[in-house]
Amino acid sequence: MKRREEVGAFVLAGGASSRMGRAKGLLTFAGKPLVVHVARLVESVAEPPVIIGPASAYGGIGFCVIGDDRRNMGPLGGICTALRVTTRGWNLIVGCDLPFLTREWLEYLIECAMDSPADVVIPLNERGHEPLCAMYRKRAHGAIEAALGRGVRKITDGLKQLTLTAIEPSEWKAFDARGRLFKNVNTPADYEQARADAETA
Repeated sequence: MKRREEVGAFVLAGGASSRMGRAKGLLTFAGKPLVVHVARLVESVAEPPVIIGPASAYGGIGFCVIGDDRRNMGPLGGICTALRVTTRGWNLIVGCDLPFLTREWLEYLIECAMDSPADVVIPLNERGHEPLCAMYRKRAHGAIEAALGRGVRKITDGLKQLTLTAIEPSEWKAFDARGRLFKNVNTPADYEQARADAETA
């Protein structure tokens, strides 16, 4: 894909996984750790991704790992860390627990960002924005860091001072005929369902 070298890439894997009871990124999916499954997909459309998470858990998976700058601040803290360390103007940031992302969708997301003047290009669905599969400009770092300093933890609240371009359902559903694109894995039941869905794909 054109311009892939201009895009930084990060996979967030620093969560406590309290509902899962173990590190989500290390769950086996499609024969490999889930974080590796997602990272390899991201690598197919951008530069090799950096994993934002604990080196003690992810240090041996074959990707660069950087710990969160602000521990216990949730995914917003991971986004802030990614934007601090990146050298790229635009950055693809995804959660490690999205097993049904596709290369075609990520390519489309990146292309939308390259043509946008916004700070963040983010898909929108019926429940709201999907900030853990979005494109972020490096310049968004300051506003997100300031929000964290005020105690903000909800990602969408942390983006309120930024300009957003939303990708509407009518656009992204063209890449998601089965309605699974943003289906994440939070609980053991989610994990078993994702594995079953993958086997019937």
